[in-house]
Amino acid sequence: MTQYTDHHGPSGLRVRGTILVVPGRGETRATYARFGARLAADAYRVRVLDAPALDAGDPDVSLADLADRLAKAAEGTASEDGVVRPLVLVGADAGAAALAALLGRAESPAAGQPDALVLAGLPGPSAGTGAVGTWDEELDVRTSCPAHRGNLTEDPRVRRGSLNDAVPDSVLGAAHDGETPLPTLLLAGDADPLADHEALARLAKSLPLARLSVVRGAHHDVLNDLQHRSVAAEVVTFLETLRDGLRPLITVRSSDW
Repeated sequence: MTQYTDHHGPSGLRVRGTILVVPGRGETRATYARFGARLAADAYRVRVLDAPALDAGDPDVSLADLADRLAKAAEGTASEDGVVRPLVLVGADAGAAALAALLGRAESPAAGQPDALVLAGLPGPSAGTGAVGTWDEELDVRTSCPAHRGNLTEDPRVRRGSLNDAVPDSVLGAAHDGETPLPTLLLAGDADPLADHEALARLAKSLPLARLSVVRGAHHDVLNDLQHRSVAAEVVTFLETLRDGLRPLITVRSSDW
């Protein structure tokens, strides 16, 4: 039976939307406890799934399984009035690649019929592995945040060395060549050795409703790195803008910085 980790907003507040989080290679649901709690504090209903198992031999089956899990996860959050929208899918690393590949197809499975995507730490089309050796080297690729490094190290379910597992070429290719019409927020750290920033820029330009946000000093685990507060704020800004028909709520008219 599929299990989830749920984060609920403060009691008495109206739920502002539903967020489904798909972790990446080696990560667990606990990896996103801080991120989920922060979005939930702003009255979003957050549900974290298990990371997808992407079979290089038959990635279509893996993606179909993910679509089914997403649909069931979304349905499981429904109240008497249904799933609270917007329904937004957030993916990290291989989770981001899987979501982009799944939703970028011309005839993609329903996957819970999301309203938008957040793709964080999407690996480059030719950077499926981190080529890491020791655990410290893997941590250096992932993050400079002491708290996140500690959480990864102390979680016995985190699979060490997982960044050496290649994301299937067909999944990475589909992720970077996708044609999803959904509003999409792309998040990347400028210190992420697995990112291909030129490919991300091309992807952002090719999509009809995309925003590419690059985080200064952030590594591969961009949702959980040292800049996690600012990154969460960027995600919340995207969610609030989405709720208002993609019209920015704040316009800076004058600034000296």
